[in-house]
Parts: sequence; structure tokens; C-alpha cells
Amino acid sequence: MNISDRYRELTDDVRQFATTPLKGSAEALIKARQIVDRVAQGMEELEEVVGDIPQMQLEAKLTPVLLKSHGQLDRARMLLAEQGAEDQAAMVWELEQRIYRLLNAL
Repeated sequence: MNISDRYRELTDDVRQFATTPLKGSAEALIKARQIVDRVAQGMEELEEVVGDIPQMQLEAKLTPVLLKSHGQLDRARMLLAEQGAEDQAAMVWELEQRIYRLLNAL
């Protein structure tokens, strides 16, 4: 699978996680949801055009978006873990790992 397809798939998975209900209603859970929503929105900006970006420019275009997304997801994961939502924190951790692997592929 090429970089563009992996990016699109990852964006879909972040978007899908952003729409899953969170267990609990603590303020930290709401904050985590907002963070994941922002990550999804940020990644969606390049989703449509990622296939049109020349291979030589992919790293320069995707790296800042992926690094920012990784950092924000890490914040969301920590908030979820603090609230005892370990299953959801583990899902965010998997998304973070996929971003890391995509960064390494660039």
C-alpha cells in the first residue's frame, strides 16, 4: 500500500474514532473528544489531495501534519487514561503507532 493510501486509511480511522461514543462524561473525556475531532479535521485537509502530491514533496507536506496529529493524539490518550478509559486510550495509542510508522515510511 502506498503512502497516499495509508494516509487516507489512517485519516478514516481517526475520523471513525472521533465519532465513537466515549464512556463517561467527565470534562477530560469531552476535552479528549475535542482533541481527536481537531486531529481528524487537520488530517482531512490533505486527504483529497495527498494522491496528487509529487513523491518528492510528500515528506515535506505530510510530516508537519502527522507530527502535530501525533502530539495531539498523545494528549487525548493521556486524558483518556487519567479518566480510566483504558480501552479507548489503547485505541488512540494504536492510531499514534500507525502515524509513527507512516512517518518512518516517509
